[in-house]
Amino acid sequence: MKLRDQLAGTGVALITPFKEDLSVDYEALEKLVNYIIANGVEYLVSLGTTGETPTLQHDEKIKIINFTYELVNDRVPVVVGIGGNNTQEVIQNLNTYPLQKAVAVLSASPYYNKPSQEGIFQHYKAIAAASPKPILLYNVPGRTGSNITAETTLRLARENNIMGIKEASGNIIQCMHILQKRPQDFLVVSGDDHLTLPLIACGMDGVISVAANCFPKDFSAMVRYCLTGDFNEAKELHYKCLEGNDLLFAENNPAGVKAFLYEMGLIQNVVRLPLVVLSAAVHQKVKDYLKNSNV
Repeated sequence: MKLRDQLAGTGVALITPFKEDLSVDYEALEKLVNYIIANGVEYLVSLGTTGETPTLQHDEKIKIINFTYELVNDRVPVVVGIGGNNTQEVIQNLNTYPLQKAVAVLSASPYYNKPSQEGIFQHYKAIAAASPKPILLYNVPGRTGSNITAETTLRLARENNIMGIKEASGNIIQCMHILQKRPQDFLVVSGDDHLTLPLIACGMDGVISVAANCFPKDFSAMVRYCLTGDFNEAKELHYKCLEGNDLLFAENNPAGVKAFLYEMGLIQNVVRLPLVVLSAAVHQKVKDYLKNSNV
């Protein structure tokens, strides 16, 4: 199966649950993964930014990847996040992390360095040449400080082993230019939960979602309705989830989604510094939303 077909639909950017002592909570991760898969998502993304990867140690990352493979047991595809602003270190990780069971690698554009478009191109060209798995670009200017332009994305789409992009620029016009001119097998998915419906209407293949951690049934159903052109059904679920999506990103990610999952009894409400849990006022809104909504 082509990667574009394999990763159409809803992928979930998994959180990393922690115990009160800040160690990784593997029992909670098992509970969460089984809950998400049982509610119909198409694939999982391990070690994305939502997984608090900047605060995970190298050995923790390796253990999380292997644990996720074992737990998923081929029920759905797994994508692994490996990115950074040191190109040589990314290449080293691509060659040392356990990627045998991954279908692709999601790699965020280099952050903080603020490379030029040529620098972004050369970074991805170098890691794609070194990677044992297909590379998915990840454009998230709000976190990285730089944008991958449509022109650079389309240029990279012609390179060997670069097979798609998670587009989280929030710029729908930029997204449309990519969709209009992308190669046939090049996967384009949304990185913005709020914009998933209109972006699929423009031609995207799906989403890599934060919201689908806690709303996997409704969110993945909404995406499937979009992909089959049933936008009346899709809009009902889109607006059903809208207030919840607002709360997920009211302060920071993944503090928002962790608050939801805590109130749903799936994890402890713990993040690692420099992140902090939601303020009491916003957390109360999460509790009220879950009490009053049918999610």
